[in-house]
Amino acid sequence: MVRWKTRSGGLRRVKSAIAVFLIIVTGALKVEAAPLTSEDVVHKWYTLSLALIRHTPTYSPPVASRALAYLGVTAYEAVASGSPRLQSLAGQLQDLKPLPPREAGRRYDEVVVLDTALATMTRDLFANTGPSGQQAIQRLEADLHSAILSAGTDAETIMLSENYGKAIAAHLAAWSQEDGGAVVENMGFPWTYELKKGPEHWVPTNPLSRQQQAPLLPEWGRNRSFAMPAGASCELPPPHPYSEDPSSTFYKEALEVYQVSKSLTPEQKAIAFFWIDDAMASPTPAGHWVSILIQIAEHDHLTLEKQVDALARLGVAMADAFIGCWHEKFRYDLIRPISYIRRVIAPDWTPFLLTPPFPEYPSGHSTQSGAAATVLASIFGDPYPFTDNTRERDGAVPRSFNGFIDASKEASISRLYGGIHFRAGIERGFEQGKCIGAYSVALKTWR
Repeated sequence: MVRWKTRSGGLRRVKSAIAVFLIIVTGALKVEAAPLTSEDVVHKWYTLSLALIRHTPTYSPPVASRALAYLGVTAYEAVASGSPRLQSLAGQLQDLKPLPPREAGRRYDEVVVLDTALATMTRDLFANTGPSGQQAIQRLEADLHSAILSAGTDAETIMLSENYGKAIAAHLAAWSQEDGGAVVENMGFPWTYELKKGPEHWVPTNPLSRQQQAPLLPEWGRNRSFAMPAGASCELPPPHPYSEDPSSTFYKEALEVYQVSKSLTPEQKAIAFFWIDDAMASPTPAGHWVSILIQIAEHDHLTLEKQVDALARLGVAMADAFIGCWHEKFRYDLIRPISYIRRVIAPDWTPFLLTPPFPEYPSGHSTQSGAAATVLASIFGDPYPFTDNTRERDGAVPRSFNGFIDASKEASISRLYGGIHFRAGIERGFEQGKCIGAYSVALKTWR
């Protein structure tokens, strides 16, 4: 569970999101009368979780990636516990001890085990979501339980399976409480923060916001990682030396951002908007890639075991990517293009996208995309054509790609079009993501 602390102890609701949220849950989460399958359970709980990420105030991109990692491991362990082909991730992920075993000789209902584990973990991860979110969780849980009962499984088997699903979730929830990310204070902005001295360092980019006078989650890079050994496992070289000399590499990179922004094509604007993935307006970068995987699973009729394997690996890679990226962001604490360009090149310049409230180097989208592409290409191969409609509800036209590398490179360069990253942060972030993703690829899941 992520707990949200404020000085007043209160929780401000984002009321304008409630109507949109209810449209999502009443449409996408309807349980049909046909026999319920484990694939249905995965799809519906993930659909709800991606919606909850959009409408739970604490769910900034790093926090969302953490939740999706735990959700993926929960789905995987629930299925692996009853599969002769999958092996547990215990002993492979950092500090994950062996999960409770099943009772020998007893019959379990696999749909019930999976549904109960995901329902329990979802309630834990989103315990601080608003009333509409809580109602959606309760409604989906009730609808799925009703569908399970209609299948005619005997009460003893259902109870045994529910208890086991709860045991899996409880084990993983307890594991999650020790990772450093379980408590989010003040929306992730520290109450006090001392800016580093020097023109090369990050400064607040939104003077109208009191919270954004400090950067988002400056300690996130110290969190316990999942598959990679630690946040420093895929360190980057320093960014180009800061300089205001027009002949310097640093100035030229800033000038590129400025010049690109002044001549954006409609296609470049569409790309920047498609991959914007802002908190409270999208499922965030990690959720966007999970959405792509969910679409592929449904379109290509993936087996349950392949789905949960992919969801666990991708979720772990996304969470590790944010930890690794944040480790480097606050190690170098580099100024954002908007601050440099207004100081040195054009005082009135405004980028196409709003600049996020944390240091520039490296690009989080690039690190995420490099990690995601590495994991998904290892599972499905590349090229692997697909169409992504994640942002269609927000007015973005679905985009088609030849494969995961193609999509990941577009997601990365979108941050240059948006005016919020220098090229070095984009390119090196992508390489960092590939390094981080390799740890997830190396996990042993199939027997």
